[in-house]
Amino acid sequence: MGQGTWDKGQVNNVPYLPNTDEDRAEMLRFIGAQSIDELFADIPVELREKALLNLPPALSEPELMRHMRSLALRNIPLGELPDEPVLRPSSLVPFLGAGIYDHYIPPAVQQIISRNEFYTAYTPYQAEASQGTLQATFEYQSLICDLTGMEVSNASIYDGASALAEAVLMAHSINGRRKVILPKTLHPHWRQVVRTYASGMKLEFAEAPYLSDEGITDPEFVRAHCDDETCCVVVQHPNFFGCLEKVSELEAIAHRVGALFIVAFDPISLGVLKPPGEYNADIAVAEGQCLGLPPSFGGPLLGIFTCKREFIRKMPGRLVGETVDAKGQRGFVLTLQVREQHIRRERATSNICTNQALCAIAAAVYLALMGKQGIRQVAELCAQKAHYLAEQLEQVGIPRLFSAPFFKEFAVRLPTDPQTVNKALISKGFLGGLALKRYYPELPNGWLLAVTEKRTKDEMDAFVQAVKECMGASV
Repeated sequence: MGQGTWDKGQVNNVPYLPNTDEDRAEMLRFIGAQSIDELFADIPVELREKALLNLPPALSEPELMRHMRSLALRNIPLGELPDEPVLRPSSLVPFLGAGIYDHYIPPAVQQIISRNEFYTAYTPYQAEASQGTLQATFEYQSLICDLTGMEVSNASIYDGASALAEAVLMAHSINGRRKVILPKTLHPHWRQVVRTYASGMKLEFAEAPYLSDEGITDPEFVRAHCDDETCCVVVQHPNFFGCLEKVSELEAIAHRVGALFIVAFDPISLGVLKPPGEYNADIAVAEGQCLGLPPSFGGPLLGIFTCKREFIRKMPGRLVGETVDAKGQRGFVLTLQVREQHIRRERATSNICTNQALCAIAAAVYLALMGKQGIRQVAELCAQKAHYLAEQLEQVGIPRLFSAPFFKEFAVRLPTDPQTVNKALISKGFLGGLALKRYYPELPNGWLLAVTEKRTKDEMDAFVQAVKECMGASV
């Protein structure tokens, strides 16, 4: 219905709805309904809102823009230490990770993905008409395979958690078994997502505990619970505590009974750690946010999904392939689409309906810009700086919780409540670590810290001093 049918009173009453009272009456007559309320007759009366919503008066566009700017000013962005101390920090230096990390993003990443050719988060339904998008996705898949040492990568999934959940369902589809060994060292949110995905599949979960001194999955528990009913063994490497798991030992245990071995990895860590393809992972997944995507309040994210070639027909999502057209020219197509909306229908292995196209292209641009040496250098800086901070904290009486080797993240034991320290640190310009007791009640004073290549020695030294001061104030 056109805007020409509005009158002044109608505009004031429903400023964002183009339909007049006459328009609505005509639509009701056409569908045979007496009133709008009749359209909601199936909703029980007790569940309906009986009064108008208590909303503030409408604002004009300039007033709304002013209001939104005032809200935005309440945010404190991530950044660097200010030159001069201020009562309210203009930015926060982050030492919080737990799945989302503050890595440096070359400006070229944003510049390239902002081009009109790429600026969409969706793959067109008639994908072959969009050769540029397909080629970019093909390059992403190729780069991910190079990074991981795996044979196949799909065009991406929503995020790392859903990628892992899809991996577990894929393992069940491959071998038909129902027992899943899920470690307690896996990201707590990822564990919840896996269980939610599997709730209708009648899968059984055995939660592998961690060794309290080392902070890694107990291999003896995995060995004792692995049998011919085990569908898969899942491991996060580095794990949620930042510790390096004994992946080769766990892989051998899983494959000894015919179970699949699923690894959740940190893409940046592969600059210095052996890739999952080299220790015989069947499926390897990751959160790709660290590859050129900002923290951005926790999203959008990028689910990386790779597997062995033999399992390609069971892989969820989409796979872009390279081919030639009738004239022999290079071209790209969606080679596999195993979701339910296509020909497989109820036999589909997944209902993943799209991929994070723009985020995947950002990751591809980041990897291409950095190259092998760049990724290695970033990984080395993360590891070196994390170990420096751990040593400095140790010197002021804040020991590590676990003895296992770690990459860029590590857990420490504070002498006081971590949440109290985190609140005090904000006024000093720092975003502190994660209080582990929320997810691990047995670690009431556990504090998970992350260090990326962006953190400087001055920032880390100042952070240690700030922590000392905050602890003194809270004891």
